Amino acid sequence: MPRIKKRVVLHFPGFEPLDAEAHRQRYERSAQQSAKVWAFSSAVGPLAGAHFDVASAGPHWQTASRIHVFDHNVLVDALGRRSLIRRLGGGFASALRVTVDGGLWGYFRHAWRFGLFFLFPFLLVFLMTATVLAVASSPYWLGLSGWNLAWSAPLSALLLHRILLPFAARFHTLHLFADWEMAVALARLDRPDFNRWLDDCADAAHAALNEEADEYLISSHSMGSSVAAHVIGILLERQPDVFKGKRVVFATLGGAILQCALMRSAHALRARVGAIAATREIFWFEIQCLTDVVNFYKTRVVALCGHAHEKQPPIAFIKVKLMLSADRYRRIKRNFLRVHRQYVLDPDVRASFDFTLMTAGPLPAAEFADFSRTNLPALPGRDAVNDDSPPAARGEHRERREA
Repeated sequence: MPRIKKRVVLHFPGFEPLDAEAHRQRYERSAQQSAKVWAFSSAVGPLAGAHFDVASAGPHWQTASRIHVFDHNVLVDALGRRSLIRRLGGGFASALRVTVDGGLWGYFRHAWRFGLFFLFPFLLVFLMTATVLAVASSPYWLGLSGWNLAWSAPLSALLLHRILLPFAARFHTLHLFADWEMAVALARLDRPDFNRWLDDCADAAHAALNEEADEYLISSHSMGSSVAAHVIGILLERQPDVFKGKRVVFATLGGAILQCALMRSAHALRARVGAIAATREIFWFEIQCLTDVVNFYKTRVVALCGHAHEKQPPIAFIKVKLMLSADRYRRIKRNFLRVHRQYVLDPDVRASFDFTLMTAGPLPAAEFADFSRTNLPALPGRDAVNDDSPPAARGEHRERREA
């Protein structure tokens, strides 16, 4: 197995209110734990612009990785600064657009749990609104005189601010409203500010790809997979041979490209998915998990985007339960968003997938498409033989399914 000595990573995070420095800090914490689990050393450098360097080493190997973070905190922040009424209105308008545009039907047809994830925040806010209105109008329903509104209206306001809104905040409800606004914008490409941001990301990605490296890893998590697909597609449209002569891996972790691509208006996104699949220099694979309700489990994203004739990305299935201690898993298993974040967080034990190991370790990223419970990653040891043979061809990577 060849060893990677220099790697460039283009990472597209999920829809979280974190800037590049916050992502770097989280990566550093995770890297410290992963290094303990796999018995190697890892040093994460400071943020320089929108990238940071990671130096990892073990017996007879050293790997230097430069990680470029394509966070979309500027968009998250803009959506979150608005008034409560505007945030609610924007969220419900997006839900209507998703439904009319065929997204809701597609979710339940191909990944019914994702369909429930889509409905959850809107049903929760609907029930909260109905509860507040019921309390406020209780004098009418109880046959009391109108002056009783003097206590029912303040009571409903108190219920909203002291109980219902904090309860909704536990599920990041307003954040999910903004998530769907961004999903619609990435599908329709009808917002100039979002489109300019995508173009800026493409410029930054092109510059990163000009750095010298043994391997170029494009990793994406959740909503970031749609962003990554747009950015890679833009690069291919501008310069079809942009990846020529490079070893490029595209890893989608809990990818949600279909969140946007299943909307009928997402013509550009689906075309870009097809262009990525047709690019021979890119090896694309997916990491999926059954207990993650936010990913499109067992779906064939390229085929569902209308490119059944192209090579479909192999899928490596993981189990969060097998990555964490029993106590840690017990604490997070009912928090669906926390489970969804585990793809980019540290494990407690050695498992078939580890984000730090893939982005900063010596193993070629493409090898993680083949790892499983019975075929764990093996780091070069003291007796390892130097192997500079070329990596397996794209067609040799097999899909692994974990029961």
